[in-house]
Amino acid sequence: MVTVGLLYPGHSAEDDYPALEARLDGAVKLPVVITSVGEDAHRVDALLDLGRAERLAEGASALASAQPDAVMWACTSGSFVFGPEGARNQASGVAEALGVPASSTSLAFVDACKALDVRRVAVAASYPEDVATHFVRFLTAGGIEVVSMGSHGIITAAEVGTLEPEQVIAMVKAADHPDAEAILVPDTAMHTLEIVDELEAAAGKPVLTANQVTVWKGLQLIGPVPSLPGLGRLFSARGTHA
Repeated sequence: MVTVGLLYPGHSAEDDYPALEARLDGAVKLPVVITSVGEDAHRVDALLDLGRAERLAEGASALASAQPDAVMWACTSGSFVFGPEGARNQASGVAEALGVPASSTSLAFVDACKALDVRRVAVAASYPEDVATHFVRFLTAGGIEVVSMGSHGIITAAEVGTLEPEQVIAMVKAADHPDAEAILVPDTAMHTLEIVDELEAAAGKPVLTANQVTVWKGLQLIGPVPSLPGLGRLFSARGTHA
């Protein structure tokens, strides 16, 4: 059994992870530590505060007792607003604090696209447009072309956490574009781990969600990613090797 420790900001969809752990019947441990949040707001200044090094260091200290094999900063907006170099610095700081490999959700999206050989994507973002644009820039810097973007102007993670599956499916379908090889759903505040297969069936193509790529990258940091049911094409034989 391997343990992927998760640093998760505040309260919205953190229950996605223990629910997945239960479905996998102990194959993977996913301990979650809630990191401190100043203001729950999808606003650039608030997100820069959310992802600052002191908050991550405090969370890493609390996670040490779980003895993780790898750690993920399970936050997309709180990593991509720092840009690629800043996101890598976040991950290296956590890795140094715990002595295990670490990454973040934003970095995981780029790596997951590469694992699936996806170069053109659509983005279904819950964020306001200015925040979503930072994610587009992050992907572009990673060599991923965004051919369409839907932003939904939801300000708080708490509100995102209340979205029903049919609302998430509708967001994904609305964001799709004929040229997109996959659709990205970049908010760990959104409950998605139980509906990845439904999202892919509705879209007819791979769908990468924040919580899904977070788990995938955490496992990849440890070794070969196992093929796991219910988690979409990323966790199929093709997507388990980057």
